[in-house]
Amino acid sequence: MGTGAGAATRAGAGGVAGAGGRGEPGGWLASPPRPGRIAAYLGLLLLGAVVGTAGALVQGGWFPGGLVLALVASAGLFYGGVTATGTSFGVGAPAAGWLIAVIFLSLGRPEGDGVFAAGLGPVVYLLGGAVVAVMCATMSRSPQPASESGRLGK
Repeated sequence: MGTGAGAATRAGAGGVAGAGGRGEPGGWLASPPRPGRIAAYLGLLLLGAVVGTAGALVQGGWFPGGLVLALVASAGLFYGGVTATGTSFGVGAPAAGWLIAVIFLSLGRPEGDGVFAAGLGPVVYLLGGAVVAVMCATMSRSPQPASESGRLGK
């Protein structure tokens, strides 16, 4: 009774196959959050804040090379997050940390001190980092290998 297309449909619609997030797109929304995944996203958020802060300091210190280095580091973090987690939220967490750090650093203090100076470099860093985050979030992923059938002899 449990064989055929009906069993596969029932398993993919909310059974074991769809609950883990690997059976169908969006299946991870129906499953409860796992502590390891939450820790990974929090780590990516913190790492995004660190990369955003370091990039803000480096892009102004070594202007042309520092700007390229900061954008490459941001792109590597965003792409690494989406590759490590396999979800679009894997780029959202480090991008949120990056954005929070960069906005906090661009506010300055009441005395007038600020990390970002006036000029083209900080603008390219801010817009370039946002564009790289959007590119990593919307790029197509390589297809996953098909899962083997659980039936013997097939």
